[in-house]
Amino acid sequence: MDASTTSEALGLAEAAATVREAAQALRQRFAPLRVVVVDALDMRDETPAALGPTRALYYGASDGHCWTVTQDPAQAAGLFLTDRAPACIDRGPA
Repeated sequence: MDASTTSEALGLAEAAATVREAAQALRQRFAPLRVVVVDALDMRDETPAALGPTRALYYGASDGHCWTVTQDPAQAAGLFLTDRAPACIDRGPA
């Protein structure tokens, strides 16, 4: 995954009315890339790959069985998608 693809993915996620609709749009556009909706609180200690006003994307890497968050776009086999967390737990830039 490169910077252009990540930027396009964030744009699609931001254009959707809900996080579930965002996931559906990302799955359609980037099939067979995995897209998983997670709660922002579960990602509070992770650094997003891309951060928009209402959504955050994280790269997901897999060994074929287990998934982890990675900062390496070359390892990204999927995306974790969240709504932006409340300010009290959101560690990304505003």
